[in-house]
This record gives sequence, structure tokens and C-alpha cells, in this order.
Amino acid sequence: MDRAPGPSVRAKLTLSYAGFIMLAGALLLAAVWLFLLRYVPSRALLVDADTTGTGVFPVRSELLRVFAPRAAAVFAGLLVFGLVGGWFLAGRMLAPLTRITDATRLATGGSLSHRIRLPGRGDEFRELADVFDGMLERLEAHVGEQRRFAANASHELRTPLAVSKALLDVARRDPAAAPDDLLDRLSAVNTRAIALTEALLLLSRAESFTPEPVDLSLLAEEATETLLPLAEGRGVTVETTGDIAPALGSPALLLQLTTNLVQNAIVHNLPEGGTVRVTTSAHPAAAVLTVENTGALISPGVSATLTEPFRRGTDRLRGDHAGAGLGLAIVSTITRAHAGTLTLTPRAGGGLRVRVELPYGDQISKS
Repeated sequence: MDRAPGPSVRAKLTLSYAGFIMLAGALLLAAVWLFLLRYVPSRALLVDADTTGTGVFPVRSELLRVFAPRAAAVFAGLLVFGLVGGWFLAGRMLAPLTRITDATRLATGGSLSHRIRLPGRGDEFRELADVFDGMLERLEAHVGEQRRFAANASHELRTPLAVSKALLDVARRDPAAAPDDLLDRLSAVNTRAIALTEALLLLSRAESFTPEPVDLSLLAEEATETLLPLAEGRGVTVETTGDIAPALGSPALLLQLTTNLVQNAIVHNLPEGGTVRVTTSAHPAAAVLTVENTGALISPGVSATLTEPFRRGTDRLRGDHAGAGLGLAIVSTITRAHAGTLTLTPRAGGGLRVRVELPYGDQISKS
């Protein structure tokens, strides 16, 4: 935004300090006139020779003649003192703001690693500097995460394209190859690329939605019914229990969250005879959705990284549901968008327990 040039804040403060000093001097002179000079006679007094007491009786005009030049000199001194002292004090007071401005310019230029770290005791400027440092820290982390995400997304999208190119090159060199097999493999690769693209689009839109009342128990039932054929094909039993769990959010996003959790629990399970338990409950402060499954042992260190984009477990590339590594990343993003909390806990006997807590309507509206 273009603005017309104007006086600096330091100049304004300097003029303000000088103005206050001049006003204080004027008030002092007014007090002198009011309480002293008004009682001085304006004409000479005749004193009776027989009266006691000696001395000089000053005349008001004579006092003013002597006092006025000195008062003007004092006023000039106050003006110079106010301007010089005000300029110095304003500079000292605005020094923290200068450091904040320099840090802002660096951040605008793309340098997010700089921190102000303003020393001294707490005041308004230092509080602003601390808040700005916190904002820079979050921005740096967010930008770093976005760069890693973009790099991973480019790599993941390049993989199916490279596979498709390789299949087409093989078919071009070998015209006698079975076209049905080529079409099936190209279709599988294309399906994976479409699923990955849709997941990326969902991640980009997960932060914007219109909150509506929603019941997590109904979403859990809908997700399990949709994924029941997948569970039966893998020999996995899905159990859905729980109470009504009202929350406020996007029904479509929360259904996607529930579907991702149940699908992950089914796919990353025991080869045969595995179990998935989906439970909903209403707590005093939040609605809770819990999905746990049987499966291989998972260390706490590995479970803490499963919500990172494109993070895959050891068995994530097997079978017809080789994921894009975005299932739990989408769950994490949707949970944050609903001001909720996501907790992943390895089960002692193998498998994973995922707990999603979503605040009630009045709490998410305040967040």
C-alpha cells in the first residue's frame, strides 16, 4: 500500500516531549503571575516618614521589564532541552521497535530463521517481540513442512508416471505383448495416481469448512458398512460399539477421517483372523472416536511418525491397497482443523490404537 511520506514516530514523540515541557513552563509562569505579580502594586507607594519599616517597594512594570527577557531565555532553553532530550529519549524508547522492524524486513525477504530475542524485563515491546519470535518459529516450521511435503508429493506423483512410461516403452518395443495385461497394469497405476491426487486435494481443502452438528457414532457405522467387503476379503472382523458422540464439524471431512482410520486398521492387520474395534463415546469435554486393530508390533518411535505425509509402515506396499502414505496425515489434518487431538498408541499385543477427541460445538467455535 503506497502512502504519502510523513514525519517519523521519533520526530512526533520529540515534538510531543518539547511541547509538554513548553506547556509546563507556560503554566509555571502563569502561576507566578497569578500568585506573585498580581500582588505587586502597579504604581509607586508613598511611605510616611513616621512609619516603621524600611525597604524598597517594587513596581509591577519594573519587575516585568526585568523578568520578561529572562523568562524568554528560560523558554528558549526549555525548548532546546525538550527537543534534544525528547529526540534522545524517543530513540531509546523506539530502539526495540527498530529491531522488530528489521526482523520483519528479513522475514519479508524470506529469512525466517532470524529471531529478535529482545533482552530486558517484560513490557509492551518485549511482549510484541516474543510474540513475533513465536510467529516466526511457527512459520519456519510450517514452511519447512510444506517444502518437505511438496518434495515428497512430487516424488510420489513421479513414481506412477515413470511406471506408466516404462510400461508404454516396453509395449512399444514388444508389439506382440498381451494388451490386456498392459491395460490392467496401466489401470492400476492410474488408479493409484488418481487416489494420490485426490488425497492431496483433500489435504489442501481440509482447513476450510462450515461446521455442522454431527454424530461420530453414525459416521463410524457408515464407514464400517462401506469397508465391510474389504474386511471380509482379508478375513478381518470389524466390531462397532459405543454411544452417541455429538460433535460440530464437517460431516464429509469427519466421514473421511473415520473411513481412513478403519481402512488403515483393516489393511495393516493380521493376514487372517485379525480384529478391528471401532468405539465412540461422549466425554464431559469432547466426543471420542477410538479405532484399534490387531497386527504387528509397533514401537512408540514409529507410531509417533505415522501421521507424517508419505510415511509408510513396513507392510504398506503389499496387496491391492498399497496406500499413498497420506491416510493418517489426512486424519491428522482434519483433526487439527476441528480443534481436536489425535493420539496414536501401540498395543501391547501388536497393532495400533488411534484415539480422536473432538471438542463440543461451543468449544470449537471459541478456538
